[in-house]
Amino acid sequence: MRFTGTSGPLAALDTGPGRRGTVLLVAGFTGSKEDFAPLLDPVAAAGWRAVAVDQRGQFESPGPDDPAAYTVDELAADLLVLATELHGEGPLHLLGHSFGGIVARAAVLADPGTFASLTLLASGPVGLTGPRADLLEHLAPLLEAGGVALVHRTLEELALTDPSAPPVPAPVREFLARRFIANSEAGLTGMAAAMTGEPDRVAELRATGVPVLVAHGADDDAWSPAAQEDMAHRLGARHEVIGGSVHSPAIEQPARTVELLTGFWAGVPAGVDA
Repeated sequence: MRFTGTSGPLAALDTGPGRRGTVLLVAGFTGSKEDFAPLLDPVAAAGWRAVAVDQRGQFESPGPDDPAAYTVDELAADLLVLATELHGEGPLHLLGHSFGGIVARAAVLADPGTFASLTLLASGPVGLTGPRADLLEHLAPLLEAGGVALVHRTLEELALTDPSAPPVPAPVREFLARRFIANSEAGLTGMAAAMTGEPDRVAELRATGVPVLVAHGADDDAWSPAAQEDMAHRLGARHEVIGGSVHSPAIEQPARTVELLTGFWAGVPAGVDA
């Protein structure tokens, strides 16, 4: 499917009408709608329309050539435009994975009444810090030297030196390479700056009154489990730890992730409707 964004079309996977409402799933940095693929059929079977989207500049969604067009607020504006297309029967729930959670949070803050709930999946209270953020410092010179292809090749070489990295089947590896190469160079630059520069907006989010679920892998290596637990406490939000998962619960533990999500959405008070 193609939906309307503020700077161009947004590519999405859409399961079609659902009797219980709609869930909008937002991918993280260098991710795509396919990161939610294992969730789509089970979520649809449970009664929700599932719409997973590539943000602007990701994979099959074109984006501007200006890194300034990839701020958190600009990306959140795309979600609000998309939300107007998804209004229909039942509530509209929003989920953001990793950097997508930061963008989703900004969309809720901009217009809390649009969304029945927010799920922050493996996302944090502030901009990314630690080893993953340190890696982003090398992004600009790599892009300048060899573009997106060189960034991908460098990350592939780093992955080969990681003894804890699980083996990836050849067809998946080929897809991941094709997806990464399709990223906008400006998008990578702008999103990296946005992801590391985000302030703490937890108090603002709590003040909206929108129900929030904070869920993450037990071994998350982006935002620490402790930081996400603290965020949940500060939000007064439901907090769930997904065992056997690192930073991508939808891929690593899809059955448990679906169970948590559908239970949360079903428990959102009746009458909260987009």
